[in-house]
Amino acid sequence: MSGNITFTMIKPDAVENGHIGAILEKINQAGFKIIAMKMTQLSKRDAELFYEIHKERPFFGELVEFMTRGPIVAAVLEKENAVEDFRSFIGATNPAEAAPGTIRNLYAKSIGENAIHGSDSDENALIEAAFHFSGREMFNR
Repeated sequence: MSGNITFTMIKPDAVENGHIGAILEKINQAGFKIIAMKMTQLSKRDAELFYEIHKERPFFGELVEFMTRGPIVAAVLEKENAVEDFRSFIGATNPAEAAPGTIRNLYAKSIGENAIHGSDSDENALIEAAFHFSGREMFNR
């Protein structure tokens, strides 16, 4: 199913600011089908594992602290060309550079608090989806 799914997280800042419903509505309007979804909170260990690729970067500690400060909404989305389409849909990491109407343009405050995560490759989409969901938690696959 490579190429047809992506993983997303509505991050703590967007959850805290009450944007879950608006973001999910936009995801649906953009043609993505939600095949798994849950609200959860990452433990410090889970955040460290999920973002392990950034372990040596100077912002790693701040990233882990941010991602564990409150609940997130994790979801697996299905659509043809899912990863690339979703990355375009959410906009640039820096909301000041995000195209008008994108999720980050509308709901992000900063590069660090950028409202939403989207997988950066088909391979990572599968890894990230499996990190948060068992196969029995994903539907219509």
